[in-house]
Amino acid sequence: MSAEAADREAVTGSRPSTPPQTSWFEFLLDPSLLEQHLQKSHPDPSPVQLVIQFLEQASKPSVNEQNLVQPPVDNRRNRTLKLLALKVAAHLRWDLDVLEKGLTIPVLNMLLNELLCVSKVPPGVKHVDLDLSTLPPTTAMAVLIYNRWAIRTIVLSSFPEKQTKPGPHQLNMINLVQQEKELTDNILTVLKEQASDSIMVLEGALNIKKDFYIHTLHTLDLLAAGPSTANGETESSTAGLRISADELHCQVHYDLGGIYFQQGCSDPSAYEKAQEHFCKTRELLTKLSPDPLHCHLDEKRLAGYWSACRALTGSSDPSDSQLTPYGLINNLIKTQNYQGLIDAFIKDNVAHSLPNNFRHSVQLELLHRVQQGDRALEEVCHKLCLSNAVHDALEGQVLSVRFQQLLLKPSKHTISFLLEVCTKSLDKEHTSETSRRKMALFLKNLCERLEEVPLAYMVSSHKLFMELLTDEEKKTLLDQMRKRSATVNLSAKPLPSFYDIPASASVNIGQLEQQLILSLDARQIRQILIELHGMAERSFWRVNSKWEVPSDYINVILAIKDNLTRDLVYILMAKGLHCVNIKDFVHGRQLFTACLELVTEFSPKLRQVMLNEMLLLEVRAHETGAAEGSTERPPPDLVSRVRGYLEMRIHEKLSISESVSDIPLRQVVGEECVAFMLNWRENEYLTLQVPTALVNNNPYIKLGQLLAATCKELPGPKESRRTAKELWEAVVQICSVSSQHKRTSDGRVSLIKQRDSSLGILPRSKFITFVKKLRVSLMLTTLISLFVRLHSIVRVDIVNEVTAEHLSIWPSSLANIQSVDVEAVAVTVKELVTYALTLNPNNQSWLITQADIYFAVTNQYSAAMHYYLQAGTVCSDYFTKPVPPDVYTDQVALVSHGIGPLNGTAWLLQVAVLCQFLREVDYMTAFKALQEQTSHDSMDSFYQYIWDVTILEYLTHIHHKRGEIEKRQVAIKAIGQTELNSSNPEEVLQLAAQKRKKKFLQAMAKLYF
Repeated sequence: MSAEAADREAVTGSRPSTPPQTSWFEFLLDPSLLEQHLQKSHPDPSPVQLVIQFLEQASKPSVNEQNLVQPPVDNRRNRTLKLLALKVAAHLRWDLDVLEKGLTIPVLNMLLNELLCVSKVPPGVKHVDLDLSTLPPTTAMAVLIYNRWAIRTIVLSSFPEKQTKPGPHQLNMINLVQQEKELTDNILTVLKEQASDSIMVLEGALNIKKDFYIHTLHTLDLLAAGPSTANGETESSTAGLRISADELHCQVHYDLGGIYFQQGCSDPSAYEKAQEHFCKTRELLTKLSPDPLHCHLDEKRLAGYWSACRALTGSSDPSDSQLTPYGLINNLIKTQNYQGLIDAFIKDNVAHSLPNNFRHSVQLELLHRVQQGDRALEEVCHKLCLSNAVHDALEGQVLSVRFQQLLLKPSKHTISFLLEVCTKSLDKEHTSETSRRKMALFLKNLCERLEEVPLAYMVSSHKLFMELLTDEEKKTLLDQMRKRSATVNLSAKPLPSFYDIPASASVNIGQLEQQLILSLDARQIRQILIELHGMAERSFWRVNSKWEVPSDYINVILAIKDNLTRDLVYILMAKGLHCVNIKDFVHGRQLFTACLELVTEFSPKLRQVMLNEMLLLEVRAHETGAAEGSTERPPPDLVSRVRGYLEMRIHEKLSISESVSDIPLRQVVGEECVAFMLNWRENEYLTLQVPTALVNNNPYIKLGQLLAATCKELPGPKESRRTAKELWEAVVQICSVSSQHKRTSDGRVSLIKQRDSSLGILPRSKFITFVKKLRVSLMLTTLISLFVRLHSIVRVDIVNEVTAEHLSIWPSSLANIQSVDVEAVAVTVKELVTYALTLNPNNQSWLITQADIYFAVTNQYSAAMHYYLQAGTVCSDYFTKPVPPDVYTDQVALVSHGIGPLNGTAWLLQVAVLCQFLREVDYMTAFKALQEQTSHDSMDSFYQYIWDVTILEYLTHIHHKRGEIEKRQVAIKAIGQTELNSSNPEEVLQLAAQKRKKKFLQAMAKLYF
């Protein structure tokens, strides 16, 4: 048995087997099975899912012999299915909270209409016209349940909910979703039209003092057994579950309070009615048992309703000793005691009696007033924002966007107040170590965020900062502040404010979504998603359009059936990939680790995907460290993992194992793994140990092997010819184009070249992308040398040569020169040299090659002069030492090349000076330049750089002819310098020439740099 099979058997053997899910038709065949199923602790399917399945099967349309769709047939099967759905709801005691959460509006509407039907509610009669006191108890209760649901649905539908847009993988669901939406809208329209009737029915029920009965599984069985016992004072009416009048009235008062509160937006007087009903609810709630049968209230929501009604109706008294924290805050706002409001918020940072959403809603309300023109509240809003930020930090929440905006340009007063809030928010006697650590982290982050160093020092010198932070943290922060530049970051733009929009009922979902977008903590992301899925049944992986997962993985992730797990996997992977892209490898590693732990439980395919992405993260982390100057080699474990991944791709290509070939593999992972091996000089593996099948099936491995072998043998040109030729042929194929003939309209045959053909092992664009991941100088020099030689062969129109190292190892001719894309070769050599210089801008060989390209290929003379001078600067320590002859030669470097561009720019006296640099002074060019009448570049200021007496004498002559007396005197003075006397020893003359060369080149460098 293989190790993999043994592991699989161990896992499956240790995991308890999951019983098969019971199908809906089994309950149809065995009526007694339903009650047994519902008595289980965790029935699968759940009661709500059973209701959906029963009603879905009972409402399926039929097709007649003419293939026409007919309404559902009213037969025994469908009646039994509907009865089963009612029995499940009866098991739930007709708890509308549970039913509303699990069922859509159309399904719940169908269920309750069926309840009205079996309860023998008179058809065709409005509920408001019925006398509930004369109806059988279960019938009256059915009417009340329906009308309670009607007004509750109206209230819930008034809460705005973000519409979900079907993604590219849900296009087949559009019609179904649209049909359900239209059906829901139609039902809501009817319910809203009948809202006043529903309210009157429920208010009438408050006058009935006798107890009520609701249907149970037993009474519904009686209904199915004998219709004659369905209503009246029969067993089926009195054998139901007894609900006391107080319990029912408490529930009805609560529901009526909700609908009146919702109507208060358009009719303020409705708030008073809502308050009356909530008051009755509170009174009756004290009379009920701790676990009532039918009354299910959200007491926190009731308290919120009560506080809101008291604030809106103005019935609260500031002196009321029983004021809730909400009432206290509302009274402070009403009396415009804003200083008291700020103090209350600061005190609550210790007490934690106000929830975050309430604190932020108060801030929003005052901000709205500021936007309406009340500028006096602007400072109050700022102080509330700072207080809320400290509260969020102590609660471990994401800091608000508005607080982040305040930190962009904070004043000294703002920071001073923030530190005061921080001090008052810690109770020295009862503060936990966790709170102290969170406050320390907040102050540390604040210090790092402040761009103005004086403000950062203001924080770091505060007493609280000194108490909470460790010595190591304080030392690190102080070192950072000393190194911090005082320049303003011009790229810092104000973030768009999330809180600029008016407050709405969906602010909780919106705030959670904002936290979901900003959070990088896997545990917090999971908790937020659990809360969001509890509020709305929809997918949240599309909340942020910037969350992107490679197309290779998208289908595997979206195939996850559980919505919460699918959202969590997608978001963790998307955030991790984003962190890797911005080089935040610490958070990326944490997110990938959490995602790996999650998918390991259910998907071997996604587990391998995450292992591959974690490998890519580690590879990029080491490459980034190396690019920033780290010389630490990667651990052997990482090198082994890279080899393992590359060799796994053999199976991908050859499809040896179906399980391996099914795993989606991103090309970029293999590409960067090969670049990683090259950058860390794992040449022995690439040249000797890599499997042959891998070389033949992976173009990046093939290219890496050829490049490593060529560089390995470079010291001896003869030995390297064979591998160099193979690399040459591979690159030529990459730069070749396929040709095809096409006959034109006039009968002639034209040749069409097809770019990006499949002739080479890689397209040219992917080859360039791969090469730009390399950072080994020898490899880049080799590739530059190859392309320079290839360019010199295909560009026959170039007079001046482009130079590079190791040109001798490449072939000097090309058999099929017409197939090579000349433009592609030219572009590639420019890109290669430009990229190489970003890694090492002081490489002499690359600088000379770049200068040659600008001079010989593109005729950009100024740019060429820039790079020639830079090459000389690098090798001569800014011209304080002689430039080596292999850098500046007569034919290749500054002198002969420099004369050409300067002639082109009319800086003619500089040309005359440069003519002295040649082994034999070019008097003809120098005299021609000096004769030009257009020379106005302060020519006499250059005489100090001329050491050739003949040129100085010629200058004296032309100034005399032109009548330029002052310039003639300057030239004569230059000739008269003793060190230029031709009778001096050769050493003195050479020293004088070197001195002037150095000054001239330094002056030219200042001009071009």
